[in-house]
Amino acid sequence: MQSLTYLQAIVIGLLQGATELFPISSLGHSVLVPAWVGGDWQQLVTQESSAESPYLAFIVGLHVATALALLVIFRRDWVAIVKGLVMSVRHRRVETVYERMAWLIVVATIPVGLMGLALEHALRVLFAKPEAAAIFLTVNGLILLAGEWLRRRAKRRTDVAATGEESGDELDTAITESVRLPDAAIIGGLQVGALFAGISRSGITMVGGLWRGLSHEEAVRFAFLLATPVILAAGLYKVPDLFGSLGNGIRGQVVAGSVAAFLAAFVSAKFLVRWFRTRTLVPFAVYCLVVGLASVVRFA
Repeated sequence: MQSLTYLQAIVIGLLQGATELFPISSLGHSVLVPAWVGGDWQQLVTQESSAESPYLAFIVGLHVATALALLVIFRRDWVAIVKGLVMSVRHRRVETVYERMAWLIVVATIPVGLMGLALEHALRVLFAKPEAAAIFLTVNGLILLAGEWLRRRAKRRTDVAATGEESGDELDTAITESVRLPDAAIIGGLQVGALFAGISRSGITMVGGLWRGLSHEEAVRFAFLLATPVILAAGLYKVPDLFGSLGNGIRGQVVAGSVAAFLAAFVSAKFLVRWFRTRTLVPFAVYCLVVGLASVVRFA
């Protein structure tokens, strides 16, 4: 089996950290980029679909690093959310913004958590191939365009671009006023789509937020909050693999790749929060359609 080099570890870490948060699918790119490059990189694609793969153990470290970057950026929110959940359970009430936000995240995480445990490996084996990833990346582009169509049709509040930048508390309040528990369950269910290589977790949850009338800035904030426990749990669930035989010979590469993923995720999240204050999903949709269709032609 091919040994993972430090160069590959850093490049894949940067790719993972950025594409996990950009609405263009990290799993799809982890399949398509090595396939386009070819050679030794192509072998990484086949390793990704193996249950006992050192490469898969390496990817685990990248997921944890990405989630940690989100935790650092939204640390104030997460402290308030955890306190809100504790107070809500203790007093058996749901009154404050962060008590409501805590339960929205809990309800949204349950569907993807259960489906991930049941189907994640089976779907990776079946669809983590260049042909399938190309098709799903194209579909992802259409989903993003549909989100913009839904946004235009939704009953809208005043856009951030017209009223000025909102504070974090104002954004969180707007989210909890627009999204109810049944909505959270639906949006959480949509995250299951990210188990298919080519469908973006952040993209599909943003579309769910736009469907509920959130602004783009609110939708990306909610998407990142929802993604954090899912990405972190997926990584921590398989962290023990890194301390077993699968981690032999790649632990240094895991550290290098994880640092790269953390930095890429941190910069990407900061960039996207600013981007969606005034801009839309359309450029990302166009990117997915162009790259997806080109990949369909290349690998079909």
